[in-house]
Amino acid sequence: MKTIKQRIMKKKINSLVGFALLLLALVMLPISANAQKSASDPAHKVTIDFNRWHDVHEVYRDMRRLEKAYPEFLTMESVGKSYNGLDIMVMKINNPKTGSEFSKAAMYIDANIHGNEIQGGEVCLYTIWYLMENYGRLEGISKLVDERVFYIFPTVNPDGRQYYMEGTGGGARTGHVPVDSDNDGLYEEDGPNDLNGNGVIEQIRMYVPGEGNYKISSTDPRIMEPVGFGKTGDYILLGSEGIDDDGDGRVNEDGPGSYDPNRNWGVDWEPNYIQGGAMEYPFQLPETAAINRFLIAHPNIAGVQAYHNSGGMILRGPGTESAGEYPSSDVRFYDELGKNGERILPFYRYIVIWSGMYTVHGGFIDWTNDGLGMISFSNELWSSRQYYTSPELQEQTKDPNNPISRSTGGYFFDDHLEFGDQFVDWQEFDHPDYGMVEMGGRWKKTRGRLPPRFMNEELCHRNMAFTLYQASEMPKMELGETKVDKIGKNTYRVWVDLINPKVAPTITGRAAKNNVVRPDLITLDGDVEIISASWITSKETFDYLKPITSFIKQEELNRIMIRNGHPGKTSRTLQYLVKGKGDIDITYDSVKGGTVSAKLKLK
Repeated sequence: MKTIKQRIMKKKINSLVGFALLLLALVMLPISANAQKSASDPAHKVTIDFNRWHDVHEVYRDMRRLEKAYPEFLTMESVGKSYNGLDIMVMKINNPKTGSEFSKAAMYIDANIHGNEIQGGEVCLYTIWYLMENYGRLEGISKLVDERVFYIFPTVNPDGRQYYMEGTGGGARTGHVPVDSDNDGLYEEDGPNDLNGNGVIEQIRMYVPGEGNYKISSTDPRIMEPVGFGKTGDYILLGSEGIDDDGDGRVNEDGPGSYDPNRNWGVDWEPNYIQGGAMEYPFQLPETAAINRFLIAHPNIAGVQAYHNSGGMILRGPGTESAGEYPSSDVRFYDELGKNGERILPFYRYIVIWSGMYTVHGGFIDWTNDGLGMISFSNELWSSRQYYTSPELQEQTKDPNNPISRSTGGYFFDDHLEFGDQFVDWQEFDHPDYGMVEMGGRWKKTRGRLPPRFMNEELCHRNMAFTLYQASEMPKMELGETKVDKIGKNTYRVWVDLINPKVAPTITGRAAKNNVVRPDLITLDGDVEIISASWITSKETFDYLKPITSFIKQEELNRIMIRNGHPGKTSRTLQYLVKGKGDIDITYDSVKGGTVSAKLKLK
């Protein structure tokens, strides 16, 4: 039997142990909670995969999920129908608490005018998602959503995108308005045939030992090489997989569409015999007409980004040499935006369309820049140099004997990073016209012009970042110092500093020359007589830079038109001489730079 002393000691020990366990629990509890809290990023309100490609219906479903999750900012609507009756959907992003959409400069973003250039649709979707998920979390994103409006079209050619996603990818660049490509009076009667049903339009080769003009490459058995002069090989190539559906001796020559939706716009348009794919007149296509109606109805659009693929390019106009270079004032801000774009987008080059790529008549960004006064870029998404991104690997690609040389590197990448997912090897096939042949030797439609899926999120983010940078540097009028100085009985000198801190002007030089943007307006409202209005360089010495009254009747000084707009990164001081009393309101109203106003008291 335990003594009283032993029982008392046991109670003390138990109490100490219990206290120690309680203390340990109290200490461990916040550590555990903190560890759980910081173990991962905050959960996304809407989860979207950007390591896969979305067909039109999936894109629109994701847009609707975003609209439902963020109804205060997002409005999704159709601007028209494609030829096949699919909606052309836009997502409008605006914070109504900071002003109506037409009171702010807007950024227009679209993609997929060519049906097979699909990753731009993912960039658009990513942009909507990123802006919403990070509003209120990242200051720069919140500022953009508060100060700008975004009009985002993930696909302006839904027929082409859906055809590409559902089919082999062949002929998917175009839209689907019927065209007689082979001039036989029939429409789209001889398109690609996927004879073996594997989703790829392959090459066809026939084994003819000692009688052919091609041989299997010693570098890689998947590659066919032409034999040298005077030599014979074991194979002949019979063209692309398919059959002669219309019996004219040609294969796959009259598939869907067969025109170029990016040649049907209203600036520098040329007929089809000069510019292939132009159709019969500008805005003939239902998709082109629908987008143009939207653009004209939204003159607040100051910036444009049209995503294409591929080649890693940040393109600006003009599309033709004959159109002439932009005014030097325009070149300056384009250069600043484009060169910073090269820093945001490694492996991309900032170039002019006609001199750096090829001539384009009737192109979209020529129309938006020259015809509508919108600062316009077109990014060609994805550069093949991005397969091997380190400087050391880039050097290796230049060595023809290296496994990642420019001729064989694609096979190395497919073997070791995509595990054979993209190349379709040669297989025997009993062709209805040629008999026993082999078909294959082709990459799947998702290889080459598109990034590997596991690299697509970086592509989305970097291109979005450049476009958001462009949006942030569109014009934004602000008021600086205002001052009223009494210089006589009921006579006052009034100063207002008008500031555009952004890179872009409120009206570009090209737009001013073409008279395609409404002039900026400066209005003064109040019970006063306006004696004069001038730009001045100094409030102290009243040095005049330029009298605004030069070509304006005195009675019209309450509504002054600024035809050349306000330059970027510029502050100008407006001086009024007025006679009267009470309050006056001075407003600067710019279609593309927003509206600002000040109320001043004359005393």
